[in-house]
Amino acid sequence: MNAERIVRIVAGFFIVLSLALGATASPLFVSEYFLLLTAFVGLNLFQSGFTRICPLNNILARFGVKGSC
Repeated sequence: MNAERIVRIVAGFFIVLSLALGATASPLFVSEYFLLLTAFVGLNLFQSGFTRICPLNNILARFGVKGSC
């Protein structure tokens, strides 16, 4: 599995998790502040599309995963 695929999986997981924990209609609701995690992941994906700088990709490269974000 390459780094780009891992980044997409991790981003999708964090978005779904933070929505489940931050949406008031969710049975797993904890706090609205979890929605800030959704915004952070979305903004990080947005900026990496323009700058090609992806923190998770850098971490994965240190573990020897091939590919780019």
